[in-house]
Amino acid sequence: MFADVVKVKISAGKGGDGIVSFLRTRGNANGGPDGGDGGNGGNIVVVASNNTSTLARYRTSKLWQAEDGMPGASNKKRGKSGQDIELNVPPGTVIMEDDKVLADLEKPGDETIVAHGGRAGFGNAHFISSVRRAPKIAELGEPGQQKQVTFELKLVADVGIVGLPNAGKSTLLSVVSNAKPKIANYPFTTLEPNLGVVDIDDTTFLAADIPGLIEGASAGKGLGDDFLRHVERTKVLLHLIDATSENITKDYITIQNELKNYKIDLSSRPQIIVLSKIESVPKQAVPAKILELVKVSKTIKKNIHTISAVAGIGLAELLRATQKQLTTIKAQPSEQPLEEMPVIRLDDSSMWDVRKRGNTYEVTGTEIEGFARRTNTDQYQSVQRLRHILARKGIMRQIVRLGAKAGVAKIKIADKEMNF
Repeated sequence: MFADVVKVKISAGKGGDGIVSFLRTRGNANGGPDGGDGGNGGNIVVVASNNTSTLARYRTSKLWQAEDGMPGASNKKRGKSGQDIELNVPPGTVIMEDDKVLADLEKPGDETIVAHGGRAGFGNAHFISSVRRAPKIAELGEPGQQKQVTFELKLVADVGIVGLPNAGKSTLLSVVSNAKPKIANYPFTTLEPNLGVVDIDDTTFLAADIPGLIEGASAGKGLGDDFLRHVERTKVLLHLIDATSENITKDYITIQNELKNYKIDLSSRPQIIVLSKIESVPKQAVPAKILELVKVSKTIKKNIHTISAVAGIGLAELLRATQKQLTTIKAQPSEQPLEEMPVIRLDDSSMWDVRKRGNTYEVTGTEIEGFARRTNTDQYQSVQRLRHILARKGIMRQIVRLGAKAGVAKIKIADKEMNF
């Protein structure tokens, strides 16, 4: 089954907890702290691979979860980090969260971490200092990131074959390439894009047969909106017009409008206009149909190709013209961005904010929330350490300014709550 858009839930691994432990040996009953740190949680990694061509496996398996990190151990032993999960997707897959693009894996080997594993907690051996010789503090591991993301596949083809249903797109692809699409003499035979390798002379290019578009496809009518995304990456479009159609002009305009009205204007993409199925009309009728296309497309006669895929007429000429167009496009220098002044970005992870909600004071901020999540509220010294961090960062001072009263007010950070 072909699947080109799927929603997937991903959950990175939780970091392992640090532990409180003291060295106890036969000759040393009062040894120092030796509690080890936990291991980091596993990440969710997505990799573009040629070993898969669809996203179908993610339709049946909706949740992917990485391994949690192991807790630390005595003798300062660090816990084992959780195993990453590697999700293979076809090249051309875009990963989105809501409307934000997280990654665009265009080429084989492209990869990205879409969910980071939780940071491990420190064991008490980490907190030894000149004033804290026997700390009974150990951090909890942070939870891993959890997201619902969308995988959207856009075929990476040099050439896209577009046209109304039953215009001969699949037949053309099957004849000129190694693709084996389903073919029949009725509309909407093709319900999924097909990709084929086309060899011409000493060159090769990839062509995609895009399922038939209809009027309103760009607005989601029929299946067209689902498949227009596959045209986005193509460099050249072969626009097939059925020579047996009763209204060639209307057919041409319909497809052009749908390409234009898509979320990005695809009608400006280089096109080669192809009059197909010429074996099915009288030979003397072909010139008039060519002139009709010349008029509506505002191009010259030699740019209109006539073919019969079943009879093998005009195919070599069409493929050479397509390859010539591709060579011209690839030879054009890519637009180089203007040299910009270097941008200095401040690290805002240490920023924080306090909001009063009744007698509760909510503290937010990436760094301070991380400290709170790793704080074990069952350990007195751990809670005191968090209070010390709040005071050192000026957060306690801000809470006082907002009117907090001892014994009444509560402080809430991440999923932790404590008395002021």
